Amino acid sequence: MAGGSGLRAWVAALCGLLVVLPALTACAGPYQYYEGTGIHDATAAEVAGGWENVEGTRVVLRKDGTALLAKLDGQGFDFEDGWRLSGRGTWQLTDDDGGQVVRLVLTARTRVESRSPTTVTDTSTTAPPSEYSWSFYADRDQHDELKLFFFFGDPDIGNTYVMTRETGS
Repeated sequence: MAGGSGLRAWVAALCGLLVVLPALTACAGPYQYYEGTGIHDATAAEVAGGWENVEGTRVVLRKDGTALLAKLDGQGFDFEDGWRLSGRGTWQLTDDDGGQVVRLVLTARTRVESRSPTTVTDTSTTAPPSEYSWSFYADRDQHDELKLFFFFGDPDIGNTYVMTRETGS
């Protein structure tokens, strides 16, 4: 029965792997190891201008590297806090192996709003930041139009916060 014990050991090892592998990857959500869109052809001139999303967020990226933003939600888990920031800041288009990213930094907060009273956590422990930074991935839609996005919420879900060219821009 030497062959039988070898088979049993192989089956036991396989079963062990099937139990351990999901546990190891359970926290590796879609964006935790996101490597980018692979877009490398966007220019700063193309990125400059007005951007909006369906939630009423508006971001203006000026050609001189300054930015105006209104009602911009937090990135990642910060989204769960429910605050929306408005103010002035700076931006730049960066490029690495994974693709291009727009780095936006809020340097002067002018207003804080909330998405809804039910989404805001206790502000005594989670006050909205006075300065904040976002990393928007540059991508293209089916019409080759540029769009910007970041991930928000639980990393296992992979929700995207998409900004498209402002109507009329």
